[in-house]
Amino acid sequence: MEKKLRQEQANIIKVVLFGPESTGKTTLSTQLARHYNTVWAPEFARDYLQDKWNNERKTCENSDLIPIAIGQMKLENTLAKKADKILICDTDLLETKVYSQEYYGGFVDPLLDKAAKENSYDLYLLTHIDTPWEADDLRDRPEQRLEMFNAFEKALKEHDRPYLLLKGNKQKRLEKAIQAIDKILENKENLDSYSDNLADLDLHFLHQNIEGSSGIDM
Repeated sequence: MEKKLRQEQANIIKVVLFGPESTGKTTLSTQLARHYNTVWAPEFARDYLQDKWNNERKTCENSDLIPIAIGQMKLENTLAKKADKILICDTDLLETKVYSQEYYGGFVDPLLDKAAKENSYDLYLLTHIDTPWEADDLRDRPEQRLEMFNAFEKALKEHDRPYLLLKGNKQKRLEKAIQAIDKILENKENLDSYSDNLADLDLHFLHQNIEGSSGIDM
């Protein structure tokens, strides 16, 4: 099981959208992927937990976190092989760890904790809560948005992760993110580029648009 939580080697830049619910992460993920003509790894937990709600009328439980983490890493490792120099990740295992700590009395499964510490990324984009709250079947704790934001920023600092705080409207966030990623690109050479076929990219975005047609944005 531990192997399923590890990153596979890939000579690409990995950028993570990181922060509380309903702060524009998915919107920015798609914008950045379009800008850099690459793919993005969606949040596995979204479909997993929506299916659970639809079938059982139950929300996330502690026992769901390892299956979610395994599913997330499978997505990331698969899409890393299709990326063009950059992979945009809508989440990572450190985010799963934060939710585990905040929702389950500080408990984090040792396997999740280990993987969250060992998996590495070039940049985290921390999304602020200066966006409207959009309710859905899965989101909760709208009154604790600041508390959750502080928990996410604390995790980045404690794990010494490179991050950029994003505030403001969609365009301001996108421009600031692009500036930061471009600086990383300037200092990286011979990055892997798998997305030579634009038709493959078009199919990727078509697939993501169909899945995200409900308008849900984490």
